[in-house]
Amino acid sequence: MPSSSDFTRRDVLIVGAASVVATAAPNIAHGQVPASAAPIIAGAPVMSKVSLNVNGGIREVELDMRATLLDALRENLQLTGTKKGCDHGQCGACTVIVNGRRINSCLTLAVMHQGETITTIEGLGTPDNLHPMQAAFIKHDGYQCGYCTPGQICSAVAMLEEIKAGIPSHVSTDLTSAPQDTNEEYRERMSGNICRCGAYSNIVEAITEVAEGRA
Repeated sequence: MPSSSDFTRRDVLIVGAASVVATAAPNIAHGQVPASAAPIIAGAPVMSKVSLNVNGGIREVELDMRATLLDALRENLQLTGTKKGCDHGQCGACTVIVNGRRINSCLTLAVMHQGETITTIEGLGTPDNLHPMQAAFIKHDGYQCGYCTPGQICSAVAMLEEIKAGIPSHVSTDLTSAPQDTNEEYRERMSGNICRCGAYSNIVEAITEVAEGRA
């Protein structure tokens, strides 16, 4: 038998696991499951009536207090243009505009946004009356599969407003002067929106056309 000083962490884990199995096996064989192994049953969800100002209209919905804004938009309001991608705030597919600022709707609770102005891709334009950014994406083939496109467009629209407001980015050369409309700025500011198809150059062309007022 090795001394205690000879035991490694792996040895301790193996011995511990063997002890648990040896203790539980007789009870399991006779259909007796320890109380500590019983499944944890969550209580009923806490529901709340929420009033959301979405795309220019007030929508009253009853939501689980834990529902994200993304799930509320898709599941409760049937605004499925906003996409669920990674659900961890890493891909940008769920980007919407709230009070003029772009956010990842998968990372925020719906109940936190009562009284705020929410714009999704459906609120930017319609097939008969496209937003200039939507028209530019089509013109420059700023998408392939199109899954990330709603988030890309919402992000691009809000991003141009950030530049107009003088909000600097990581690549802005002078924090005291207004940021410039450059490809480098666009790429940095859109870096939170991932396009798995790799249509980045076309996306930048679309944004540039809108920024220059040519769209």
